[in-house]
Amino acid sequence: MDGTVLVADDDRTIRTVLTQALTRAGCKVHATSSLTTLMRWVGEGKGDVVISDVVMPDGNGLEMLPKIAQDRPGLPVIVISAQNTIMTAIQAAEAEAYDYLPKPFDLPDLMKRTARALELKRRAPARTAGEEEAERPDELPLVGRTPAMQALYRLVARVMNTDLPVLITGESGTGKSLIAHAIHDFSDRRTLPFITVSGADLQDLEGPARVLARVKGGTLLIDEIGDLEDEVQARIVRMMDAPGDHVPRFMATSQGNATAAMEEGRLRHDLYYRLSGTNLHVPALRERVDDIPLLAEHFLARAEREGGAKRELSEEAEALVRAYSWPGNVRQLENAVRRLVLTGRAEEITRSEVEAVLGRQPEMEPVLDGGGSEKLSASVARHLRRYFDLHGDMLPPPGLYARILREVEMPLIEIALEASGGNQAKCAELLGINRNTLRKKITDLDIQVTRRRKLM
Repeated sequence: MDGTVLVADDDRTIRTVLTQALTRAGCKVHATSSLTTLMRWVGEGKGDVVISDVVMPDGNGLEMLPKIAQDRPGLPVIVISAQNTIMTAIQAAEAEAYDYLPKPFDLPDLMKRTARALELKRRAPARTAGEEEAERPDELPLVGRTPAMQALYRLVARVMNTDLPVLITGESGTGKSLIAHAIHDFSDRRTLPFITVSGADLQDLEGPARVLARVKGGTLLIDEIGDLEDEVQARIVRMMDAPGDHVPRFMATSQGNATAAMEEGRLRHDLYYRLSGTNLHVPALRERVDDIPLLAEHFLARAEREGGAKRELSEEAEALVRAYSWPGNVRQLENAVRRLVLTGRAEEITRSEVEAVLGRQPEMEPVLDGGGSEKLSASVARHLRRYFDLHGDMLPPPGLYARILREVEMPLIEIALEASGGNQAKCAELLGINRNTLRKKITDLDIQVTRRRKLM
């Protein structure tokens, strides 16, 4: 290896081991236990690759990545951390980390990744700010702090550097393809092609061979696997069984319930079992209401960067946006925000503007595929089972009881307050609780109360 590596870790043993190994490999090494020192080196133009811990005495390594990307576009940063749940797909994607390894890491593996980063740095021109977004202008953002999304990100981080096939399910507009891109972009195959194929690409006998020639051992994403004809599905099975010399990583997306599709005969059993090495479910937007303001803010900022007017949601507008059912999910929210930016004049977006853009609230789609009604308790039970399933063979973090109660209690109080026009006495009567109890819950849950005309 040839180049200069900046190492930042508060563990002296790790600094010593990395310094010795990298020096023996032919690199120059600058090692420090301080993020401040690391950032000074980066600002001075030192280093071809950065290896940094996350939790440091003077800050968080992940929080420094946007600054590094701004000061030194194209400088690869390899993140190492014992806090492996911190490194979620969203943080990696937004901070543009080159690679991530959980501690304890395998030293030869880290050396190989560092060598690839140095080679990439030599071959690739520095990226300018915003260039990554320009490559995929229609891509949905990986933004989400709710428990459902955090559980998904932890699973993404766990499967990122494995070769297991991945089946990604979720409604249209939730960002299934983006999850697949995130897995590829931060995996060992990141320098290889990422190819998305549909049934049309595999219709004829030579289709699989052409696809494998294009993917060249990278990542192959099969779009909407449940909609493919049986003959095409059979070709995919044969392609997975005999992929040739350069074996790609196989992924697939499905809008519907893949297990149900298999049971109904729309998805071949042999294909389902080959693809479902890891099942990732992307929750609908209505299942992560607390992420809606974050997403709206992201889209408003993106529109401003693209030359639109600076706009922000008023409290009443935000409350309406949160209460909407969003059948089109994140994609629909993005389009609504774009319309709000174009149609408004004042900086603050009013509730009436949101009502004009969203129109009549659509009917909520049945939670079950059968089309019938479902009791709230059954819906909650189904949601909780999905939440546990997202954790695989691990239990969710402690404190689940309080978190679930908060997830139910907060929207209940917010919607009741909205329905009663912000009148706490009427809201307490509606809920059947004492007014002082309501006030305490409003304070504890940090609910914003605005007096306005009653909606019901």
